[in-house]
Amino acid sequence: MLLKSLYLKNFRSYREAEFSFSKGINLIHGKNGEGKTNLLEAIYLFSTGRSFRQAKFQDLIQHNQTYFYIEAEFEKDQVHQTLKIGFDKNKRKITYNRTELPSLSHLLGILPSVLYSPSDISLVSGTPTERRRFLNIQIAQTDPLYIHHLRCYHKAMKQRNHLLKNRQTTSIESWEAQMAHSAVYLIEKRQDRLKSLHDVALNYQEEPLAIKYRPSLSSNVAEEIAGAYKQHREKELMYGSSLIGPHRDDFLLMSDQKAAKTFSSEGQKRSLISAIKFSEYHLLKSLTGQSPLLGIDDFGLHLDPIRMSQKHLMLKEFSQVFLTSPYFSDDLEFSKCIEIKKDPFSQ
Repeated sequence: MLLKSLYLKNFRSYREAEFSFSKGINLIHGKNGEGKTNLLEAIYLFSTGRSFRQAKFQDLIQHNQTYFYIEAEFEKDQVHQTLKIGFDKNKRKITYNRTELPSLSHLLGILPSVLYSPSDISLVSGTPTERRRFLNIQIAQTDPLYIHHLRCYHKAMKQRNHLLKNRQTTSIESWEAQMAHSAVYLIEKRQDRLKSLHDVALNYQEEPLAIKYRPSLSSNVAEEIAGAYKQHREKELMYGSSLIGPHRDDFLLMSDQKAAKTFSSEGQKRSLISAIKFSEYHLLKSLTGQSPLLGIDDFGLHLDPIRMSQKHLMLKEFSQVFLTSPYFSDDLEFSKCIEIKKDPFSQ
Protein backbone atom coordinates (compact mmCIF):
# COMPACT_ATOMS: atom_id res chain seq x y z
CA MET A 1 0.00 0.00 0.00
CA LEU A 2 1.27 3.46 -0.88
CA LEU A 3 -0.09 6.88 0.08
CA LYS A 4 0.55 9.01 -2.99
CA SER A 5 -0.87 12.42 -2.05
CA LEU A 6 -2.85 14.50 0.43
CA TYR A 7 -5.00 17.53 -0.35
CA LEU A 8 -6.02 19.78 2.56
CA LYS A 9 -8.55 22.60 2.47
CA ASN A 10 -9.22 24.72 5.58
CA PHE A 11 -7.72 21.93 7.69
CA ARG A 12 -5.92 23.12 10.83
CA SER A 13 -3.15 25.53 9.69
CA TYR A 14 -3.67 24.88 5.97
CA ARG A 15 -5.90 27.15 3.93
CA GLU A 16 -5.15 25.02 0.87
CA ALA A 17 -2.24 22.69 0.26
CA GLU A 18 -1.32 19.52 -1.59
CA PHE A 19 1.51 17.13 -0.79
CA SER A 20 2.89 14.16 -2.70
CA PHE A 21 4.78 11.30 -1.05
CA SER A 22 7.20 8.55 -1.99
CA LYS A 23 7.81 5.00 -0.95
CA GLY A 24 10.32 4.69 1.90
CA ILE A 25 11.08 7.47 4.40
CA ASN A 26 9.35 10.82 3.87
CA LEU A 27 10.94 13.53 6.02
CA ILE A 28 8.60 16.41 6.91
CA HIS A 29 10.63 19.22 8.49
CA GLY A 30 10.12 22.83 9.43
CA LYS A 31 10.01 25.14 12.42
CA ASN A 32 7.76 24.35 15.36
CA GLY A 33 4.21 25.53 14.80
CA GLU A 34 4.43 25.39 11.01
CA GLY A 35 1.97 22.48 10.62
CA LYS A 36 4.11 19.33 10.39
CA THR A 37 1.99 17.37 12.86
CA ASN A 38 -1.18 18.43 11.05
CA LEU A 39 -0.18 16.22 8.12
CA LEU A 40 0.12 13.18 10.37
CA GLU A 41 -3.19 14.10 11.96
CA ALA A 42 -4.90 14.06 8.54
CA ILE A 43 -3.41 10.62 7.74
CA TYR A 44 -4.55 9.30 11.12
CA LEU A 45 -8.01 10.73 10.54
CA PHE A 46 -8.31 8.76 7.30
CA SER A 47 -7.18 5.58 9.09
CA THR A 48 -9.28 5.74 12.24
CA GLY A 49 -11.94 8.42 11.81
CA ARG A 50 -10.55 10.46 14.70
CA SER A 51 -7.77 12.85 15.66
CA PHE A 52 -4.90 11.42 17.70
CA ARG A 53 -4.92 14.76 19.56
CA GLN A 54 -8.42 13.90 20.77
CA ALA A 55 -9.75 16.97 18.99
CA LYS A 56 -13.35 17.32 17.86
CA PHE A 57 -14.10 17.77 14.17
CA GLN A 58 -15.02 21.38 14.92
CA ASP A 59 -11.45 21.96 16.13
CA LEU A 60 -10.00 20.77 12.82
CA ILE A 61 -11.57 23.61 10.84
CA GLN A 62 -9.17 26.47 10.19
CA HIS A 63 -9.86 29.63 12.16
CA ASN A 64 -12.52 31.89 10.59
CA GLN A 65 -13.58 29.16 8.13
CA THR A 66 -16.85 27.20 8.05
CA TYR A 67 -15.69 23.79 6.82
CA PHE A 68 -12.73 21.56 6.11
CA TYR A 69 -12.15 19.07 3.31
CA ILE A 70 -9.31 16.55 2.98
CA GLU A 71 -8.58 14.01 0.28
CA ALA A 72 -6.11 11.13 0.08
CA GLU A 73 -5.00 9.29 -3.03
CA PHE A 74 -3.37 5.93 -2.48
CA GLU A 75 -2.56 2.66 -4.16
CA LYS A 76 -3.88 -0.54 -2.61
CA ASP A 77 -3.95 -4.00 -4.16
CA GLN A 78 -2.40 -2.34 -7.24
CA VAL A 79 -5.54 -0.21 -7.65
CA HIS A 80 -5.65 3.60 -7.46
CA GLN A 81 -8.11 4.63 -4.73
CA THR A 82 -9.35 7.77 -2.96
CA LEU A 83 -10.72 8.74 0.42
CA LYS A 84 -12.45 12.04 1.08
CA ILE A 85 -13.68 13.61 4.33
CA GLY A 86 -15.61 16.85 4.56
CA PHE A 87 -17.19 18.62 7.53
CA ASP A 88 -19.16 21.89 7.61
CA LYS A 89 -19.94 22.15 11.37
CA ASN A 90 -23.24 20.35 10.86
CA LYS A 91 -22.61 17.31 8.71
CA ARG A 92 -19.77 14.92 7.91
CA LYS A 93 -19.40 13.40 4.47
CA ILE A 94 -17.05 10.46 3.95
CA THR A 95 -16.45 9.04 0.48
CA TYR A 96 -14.42 5.95 -0.39
CA ASN A 97 -13.83 5.94 -4.13
CA ARG A 98 -17.41 6.59 -5.33
CA THR A 99 -19.19 5.18 -2.29
CA GLU A 100 -20.43 7.38 0.55
CA LEU A 101 -19.73 5.74 3.92
CA PRO A 102 -22.45 5.95 6.60
CA SER A 103 -20.12 6.48 9.58
CA LEU A 104 -16.53 7.13 10.59
CA SER A 105 -16.10 3.57 11.87
CA HIS A 106 -16.34 2.35 8.26
CA LEU A 107 -12.94 3.97 7.63
CA LEU A 108 -11.23 1.43 9.88
CA GLY A 109 -9.23 -1.05 7.85
CA ILE A 110 -9.24 0.89 4.57
CA LEU A 111 -5.96 2.74 5.11
CA PRO A 112 -4.30 1.02 8.09
CA SER A 113 -1.64 3.03 9.87
CA VAL A 114 0.44 3.26 13.01
CA LEU A 115 1.29 6.57 14.63
CA TYR A 116 4.02 7.18 17.21
CA SER A 117 3.69 10.61 18.79
CA PRO A 118 5.11 12.25 21.94
CA SER A 119 1.72 11.80 23.63
CA ASP A 120 2.18 8.01 23.45
CA ILE A 121 4.11 8.27 26.71
CA SER A 122 0.57 7.82 28.10
CA LEU A 123 0.85 4.11 27.29
CA VAL A 124 3.32 3.96 30.16
CA SER A 125 2.44 6.87 32.42
CA GLY A 126 -1.11 7.82 31.45
CA THR A 127 -4.59 6.75 32.48
CA PRO A 128 -6.34 3.42 31.84
CA THR A 129 -8.69 5.29 29.48
CA GLU A 130 -5.76 6.23 27.22
CA ARG A 131 -4.44 2.65 27.15
CA ARG A 132 -7.91 1.25 26.37
CA ARG A 133 -8.25 3.75 23.53
CA PHE A 134 -4.95 2.56 22.03
CA LEU A 135 -5.99 -1.09 22.31
CA ASN A 136 -9.48 -0.50 20.88
CA ILE A 137 -8.14 1.32 17.81
CA GLN A 138 -5.40 -1.25 17.28
CA ILE A 139 -7.88 -4.16 17.26
CA ALA A 140 -10.63 -2.30 15.40
CA GLN A 141 -8.40 -1.75 12.36
CA THR A 142 -8.39 -5.52 11.74
CA ASP A 143 -11.61 -6.81 13.34
CA PRO A 144 -15.02 -5.35 12.38
CA LEU A 145 -16.74 -7.70 14.86
CA TYR A 146 -14.77 -6.08 17.67
CA ILE A 147 -16.28 -2.71 16.72
CA HIS A 148 -19.74 -4.32 16.75
CA HIS A 149 -19.31 -5.75 20.24
CA LEU A 150 -17.75 -2.54 21.57
CA ARG A 151 -20.80 -0.60 20.38
CA CYS A 152 -23.24 -3.16 21.74
CA TYR A 153 -21.50 -3.23 25.10
CA HIS A 154 -21.54 0.55 25.55
CA LYS A 155 -25.13 0.84 24.32
CA ALA A 156 -26.30 -1.76 26.85
CA MET A 157 -24.18 -0.20 29.61
CA LYS A 158 -25.73 3.21 28.92
CA GLN A 159 -29.19 1.71 29.50
CA ARG A 160 -28.00 -0.10 32.63
CA ASN A 161 -26.43 3.08 34.01
CA HIS A 162 -29.70 4.93 33.41
CA LEU A 163 -31.53 2.32 35.51
CA LEU A 164 -28.88 2.40 38.23
CA LYS A 165 -29.00 6.18 38.40
CA ASN A 166 -32.76 6.10 38.81
CA ARG A 167 -32.57 3.14 41.21
CA GLN A 168 -34.69 0.92 38.97
CA THR A 169 -33.92 -2.76 38.46
CA THR A 170 -37.03 -4.16 36.75
CA SER A 171 -35.39 -4.77 33.35
CA ILE A 172 -31.74 -4.50 34.33
CA GLU A 173 -30.93 -8.20 33.88
CA SER A 174 -31.62 -8.07 30.14
CA TRP A 175 -29.06 -5.26 29.71
CA GLU A 176 -26.58 -7.13 31.91
CA ALA A 177 -26.96 -10.21 29.70
CA GLN A 178 -26.19 -8.11 26.61
CA MET A 179 -23.17 -6.56 28.31
CA ALA A 180 -21.90 -9.99 29.38
CA HIS A 181 -22.29 -11.41 25.85
CA SER A 182 -20.17 -8.65 24.29
CA ALA A 183 -17.74 -8.53 27.22
CA VAL A 184 -16.67 -12.10 26.46
CA TYR A 185 -15.59 -11.15 22.95
CA LEU A 186 -13.88 -7.90 24.01
CA ILE A 187 -11.86 -9.52 26.80
CA GLU A 188 -10.79 -12.45 24.65
CA LYS A 189 -9.61 -10.22 21.78
CA ARG A 190 -7.78 -7.86 24.13
CA GLN A 191 -5.94 -10.75 25.77
CA ASP A 192 -4.96 -12.18 22.39
CA ARG A 193 -3.81 -8.85 20.97
CA LEU A 194 -1.71 -7.92 24.00
CA LYS A 195 -0.01 -11.31 23.86
CA SER A 196 0.72 -10.84 20.15
CA LEU A 197 2.05 -7.31 20.74
CA HIS A 198 4.30 -8.65 23.48
CA ASP A 199 5.67 -11.50 21.37
CA VAL A 200 6.59 -9.22 18.45
CA ALA A 201 7.85 -6.34 20.65
CA LEU A 202 10.51 -8.63 22.13
CA ASN A 203 12.36 -8.32 18.82
CA TYR A 204 12.75 -4.57 19.33
CA GLN A 205 13.53 -4.37 23.04
CA GLU A 206 16.91 -5.19 24.56
CA GLU A 207 15.62 -5.24 28.13
CA PRO A 208 13.08 -7.93 29.20
CA LEU A 209 9.56 -6.76 28.33
CA ALA A 210 6.18 -7.84 29.67
CA ILE A 211 2.64 -6.61 29.06
CA LYS A 212 0.21 -7.50 31.83
CA TYR A 213 -3.51 -7.37 31.06
CA ARG A 214 -5.60 -6.17 34.00
CA PRO A 215 -9.26 -6.95 33.38
CA SER A 216 -11.75 -5.78 35.99
CA LEU A 217 -13.61 -9.10 35.67
CA SER A 218 -12.13 -12.38 36.87
CA SER A 219 -14.04 -14.51 34.34
CA ASN A 220 -14.50 -14.70 30.58
CA VAL A 221 -17.73 -16.74 30.70
CA ALA A 222 -20.96 -14.87 29.91
CA GLU A 223 -23.00 -16.49 32.70
CA GLU A 224 -20.33 -15.72 35.28
CA ILE A 225 -19.95 -12.14 34.06
CA ALA A 226 -23.72 -11.62 34.31
CA GLY A 227 -23.52 -13.05 37.83
CA ALA A 228 -20.78 -10.55 38.70
CA TYR A 229 -22.97 -7.68 37.49
CA LYS A 230 -25.79 -8.94 39.71
CA GLN A 231 -23.44 -9.33 42.66
CA HIS A 232 -22.19 -5.73 42.35
CA ARG A 233 -25.61 -4.27 41.62
CA GLU A 234 -26.36 -3.07 45.15
CA LYS A 235 -23.10 -1.15 45.38
CA GLU A 236 -23.51 0.27 41.87
CA LEU A 237 -26.98 1.54 42.73
CA MET A 238 -25.29 3.88 45.23
CA TYR A 239 -22.86 5.18 42.59
CA GLY A 240 -25.37 5.24 39.72
CA SER A 241 -22.97 3.64 37.25
CA SER A 242 -21.36 0.34 36.24
CA LEU A 243 -18.08 -0.19 38.09
CA ILE A 244 -16.86 -3.44 36.51
CA GLY A 245 -16.48 -4.65 32.93
CA PRO A 246 -14.29 -4.08 29.86
CA HIS A 247 -14.83 -0.32 30.19
CA ARG A 248 -12.62 -0.48 33.30
CA ASP A 249 -9.86 -2.74 31.93
CA ASP A 250 -6.21 -1.74 31.84
CA PHE A 251 -2.79 -3.12 30.97
CA LEU A 252 0.65 -2.54 32.47
CA LEU A 253 3.98 -2.26 30.66
CA MET A 254 6.88 -3.91 32.45
CA SER A 255 10.60 -3.56 31.73
CA ASP A 256 13.14 -5.86 33.38
CA GLN A 257 10.35 -7.20 35.65
CA LYS A 258 9.56 -3.72 36.98
CA ALA A 259 6.71 -1.35 36.23
CA ALA A 260 8.01 1.00 33.53
CA LYS A 261 5.78 3.79 34.84
CA THR A 262 7.70 3.90 38.12
CA PHE A 263 11.18 2.58 37.45
CA SER A 264 12.12 3.37 33.82
CA SER A 265 13.89 6.53 32.66
CA GLU A 266 12.29 8.77 30.04
CA GLY A 267 14.60 7.33 27.38
CA GLN A 268 13.76 3.77 28.41
CA LYS A 269 10.05 4.58 28.30
CA ARG A 270 10.37 5.99 24.77
CA SER A 271 12.36 2.96 23.67
CA LEU A 272 9.70 0.67 25.15
CA ILE A 273 6.91 2.52 23.34
CA SER A 274 8.87 2.31 20.08
CA ALA A 275 8.97 -1.47 20.50
CA ILE A 276 5.19 -1.53 21.05
CA LYS A 277 4.57 0.69 18.01
CA PHE A 278 6.83 -1.32 15.72
CA SER A 279 5.13 -4.54 16.84
CA GLU A 280 1.76 -2.88 16.18
CA TYR A 281 2.93 -2.23 12.62
CA HIS A 282 3.96 -5.84 12.00
CA LEU A 283 0.72 -7.20 13.46
CA LEU A 284 -1.35 -4.93 11.22
CA LYS A 285 0.72 -6.03 8.23
CA SER A 286 0.27 -9.70 9.10
CA LEU A 287 -3.47 -9.43 9.76
CA THR A 288 -4.42 -7.17 6.83
CA GLY A 289 -1.99 -8.41 4.20
CA GLN A 290 -1.08 -4.74 3.58
CA SER A 291 1.94 -2.67 4.59
CA PRO A 292 0.50 -0.02 6.94
CA LEU A 293 1.61 3.58 6.94
CA LEU A 294 3.98 4.49 9.77
CA GLY A 295 4.00 8.04 11.13
CA ILE A 296 6.49 9.24 13.74
CA ASP A 297 5.88 12.72 15.11
CA ASP A 298 8.91 14.64 16.41
CA PHE A 299 11.34 11.86 15.58
CA GLY A 300 14.11 11.40 18.10
CA LEU A 301 12.37 13.11 21.02
CA HIS A 302 13.90 11.91 24.31
CA LEU A 303 16.17 9.41 22.52
CA ASP A 304 19.91 9.53 23.07
CA PRO A 305 22.22 9.32 19.97
CA ILE A 306 22.65 5.54 20.25
CA ARG A 307 18.91 4.87 20.42
CA MET A 308 18.34 7.39 17.62
CA SER A 309 20.74 5.50 15.37
CA GLN A 310 19.11 2.17 16.21
CA LYS A 311 15.61 3.47 15.43
CA HIS A 312 16.79 4.95 12.14
CA LEU A 313 18.18 1.59 11.06
CA MET A 314 14.90 -0.08 12.01
CA LEU A 315 12.91 2.31 9.83
CA LYS A 316 14.39 0.73 6.71
CA GLU A 317 12.16 -2.30 7.41
CA PHE A 318 8.99 -0.35 6.73
CA SER A 319 7.36 0.29 3.37
CA GLN A 320 6.32 3.94 3.81
CA VAL A 321 7.27 6.15 6.74
CA PHE A 322 6.38 9.75 7.58
CA LEU A 323 8.79 11.48 9.98
CA THR A 324 8.30 14.99 11.33
CA SER A 325 11.25 16.90 12.72
CA PRO A 326 12.08 20.57 13.29
CA TYR A 327 15.48 19.88 11.73
CA PHE A 328 16.83 18.73 8.42
CA SER A 329 19.54 16.16 9.03
CA ASP A 330 22.16 14.88 6.59
CA ASP A 331 22.41 11.78 8.79
CA LEU A 332 18.93 10.65 7.76
CA GLU A 333 18.54 8.64 4.59
CA PHE A 334 15.14 9.56 3.16
CA SER A 335 13.37 9.09 -0.14
CA LYS A 336 11.63 12.48 -0.05
CA CYS A 337 12.03 15.69 1.91
CA ILE A 338 9.10 18.05 2.45
CA GLU A 339 9.77 21.44 4.02
CA ILE A 340 6.78 22.98 5.75
CA LYS A 341 6.45 26.75 5.84
CA LYS A 342 3.59 28.59 7.44
CA ASP A 343 0.83 29.67 5.09
CA PRO A 344 0.71 33.50 5.29
CA PHE A 345 -3.07 33.30 4.79
CA SER A 346 -3.62 30.82 7.63
CA GLN A 347 -4.00 33.41 10.36
